Amino acid sequence: MRKRGARAHLGIMDAFPEDLTGKLLVAMPGMGDPRFDHSVVFLCAYSDEGAMGLIINKEVPEVSLNDLLDQLDIDRGRASDGIRVHFGGPVEGGRGFVLHTDEYNGGLGSLLIEDGYMMTATKDILVDMAVGRGPARALTALGYAGWGPGQLESELQENAWLTVDADMAIVFDPDLETKWTKALAKLGIDPLVLSSEGGTA
Repeated sequence: MRKRGARAHLGIMDAFPEDLTGKLLVAMPGMGDPRFDHSVVFLCAYSDEGAMGLIINKEVPEVSLNDLLDQLDIDRGRASDGIRVHFGGPVEGGRGFVLHTDEYNGGLGSLLIEDGYMMTATKDILVDMAVGRGPARALTALGYAGWGPGQLESELQENAWLTVDADMAIVFDPDLETKWTKALAKLGIDPLVLSSEGGTA
């Protein structure tokens, strides 16, 4: 059971789902932080100690998986060709993460999230991906998005984010430009009707 102290302190115990792990956060227009503008974040962990997630619709310019493999002295096969690297968030930008389907298990280096998702942050998964032994579907990212205790709840209360169930068709969609609108569509929302001031209500 999750401790409910942070929710009680904020006075919003019933405002949000008990556990947001495995959900998508969809940034509202007018988000004050440009790093999160029109972003979609997959939440990998959520508790009263804070939250951690990966932005799934932004990429690190001019960096590919092959570039990372070369930096790590990992022999690469053709399986890694053309795979982009995502901007996972502004925290620890030099640290790599792979969000992937759960048929691949990296052992102690893998975090089981839920609903078919896992996250692995070890070199072994990159070795396997380079030669085609990696997960069926995967998203490689540098850095992550993090929130301290109560911080994400406050941002949700301020309407900075919407939450929606994750969908693999969106999470692993190679078309980054449409993930935001597709996530909103799952909520039945047309982005054209969202006010540019929606994030400051």
